[in-house]
Amino acid sequence: MYDVRPVGYVTGLLLTALGASMLVPFVTDLVLDTGNAWAFFESAVVTALVGILTSIACSNGVKQRLSIQQTFLMAVGVWLLLPAFGALPFWMGAVQAPYVDAMFEAMSGLTTTGATVFVGLDEMPAGLLVWRSMLQWFGGVGIIVVAMVFLPELRVGGMQIFRSEGFDTMGKILPRAAEIARQISIIYLGLTIACIIGYMLVGLSSFDALNHAFTTVSTGGFSTRDASFGAFQGAPEYVSVVFIILASLPFVRYVQILAGSAEPLWRDAQVRAFVGTVAFVTLAISLLRVGLLDEPTEPAFREALFNVTSILSGTGYASTDYQLWGSLAVVVFFFLGLVGGCAGSTCCSIKIFRYQILFSAIVAQVRRIHSPNGLFAVRYEGRTVSEDVLNSVMAFFVMFTVSVGIVSVSLALTGLDVVTSLSGSAAALANIGPGLGDIIGPAGTYESLNDTAKWILTAAMLIGRLELMAVFVLFTRRFWVN
Repeated sequence: MYDVRPVGYVTGLLLTALGASMLVPFVTDLVLDTGNAWAFFESAVVTALVGILTSIACSNGVKQRLSIQQTFLMAVGVWLLLPAFGALPFWMGAVQAPYVDAMFEAMSGLTTTGATVFVGLDEMPAGLLVWRSMLQWFGGVGIIVVAMVFLPELRVGGMQIFRSEGFDTMGKILPRAAEIARQISIIYLGLTIACIIGYMLVGLSSFDALNHAFTTVSTGGFSTRDASFGAFQGAPEYVSVVFIILASLPFVRYVQILAGSAEPLWRDAQVRAFVGTVAFVTLAISLLRVGLLDEPTEPAFREALFNVTSILSGTGYASTDYQLWGSLAVVVFFFLGLVGGCAGSTCCSIKIFRYQILFSAIVAQVRRIHSPNGLFAVRYEGRTVSEDVLNSVMAFFVMFTVSVGIVSVSLALTGLDVVTSLSGSAAALANIGPGLGDIIGPAGTYESLNDTAKWILTAAMLIGRLELMAVFVLFTRRFWVN
């Protein structure tokens, strides 16, 4: 039987920290006298108490070295239990949300998906708005650590290609993770503060600036308004684009910049591809709107830039209903959300580097067909891609496609239409946020979906955030056989 005490110890510590963080919205609501403060206090006590007791009970099993099974369990367990307790303020607080809605919102927050079941955000108690933003901010920094420390070592989805620059961690997960988390946290906090200042300089209130900085740098997409970023059109959109792009780049490059080396950032193929994709698609959408729809140039460019960056990165903000731009734009935005940003960033979805490896593999195969006796290697950034990495990337694409199909069919069986089922499946697994159609499109929410559909989407958000394989492997018998 596997020893789960190291997993329980770390999870207990994180639950304790989550409970302590609930005191921030507690104080916010207490000061503003919203009548919702004590729901946060009770949630904090329950969460912290469970965390403390779990850590104490498991403290005699703490190890420097974690087995691969324990590491997988910890990654999945943390992302499952934190939303389960993070949902308590929504369930016990002023919105009195059913637990399925509370869990959906908390999972969407911590996975930085940005899909919401709540309406009436403009009148929601300030503490709950702060808590939604905090969940996304925690999730953003958390997934960077997972992407840089755990996924490369667990050989998930080709992430092992970044092991050489993502730090040597095997055999010493806990201490090395703490060191990496410290470096990342400094950078992450610095970007957040700069984003707050940027938003305030263009006219946002300190409250809106704080909340939107949290959800911008985490590429999460929760807003304090029902209209999302439609309530802040103009200069704030440009500020948002800058920080979404910064958060979409590999954070290991920022660590290297702090160490005095900026060159790796400019040489990174992911960075060039991501920025190039933003520029190309923005230009295409802008020309479409100006040329065919006869719209003013600046608003057309600004809205295209903002929404393209938001969907490509998986942030999920919407400043307008881009479904009104025509069927071509709708198709572009659907597939754009399935691209994602750079590995090792706060972004979600498939990620740029996997497409680069896929295209390189296709080119190599075409050349082999043309010249059967030739030797053509799959290359990435000038390096030959190993069979191990190539197989992992191909397996990820297959599993992602199969997962979208399974979730789509499951949602359709609950009574949802084809567009809502397919786009909702893709939006949840890719952690994008908004789907397509009148119900869950950029102008809608997930509030009207049935409970079964919400549970399915909640599970899909977890699976997608942990790159599919980290979750699916737990259901294989072979994984648990010594």
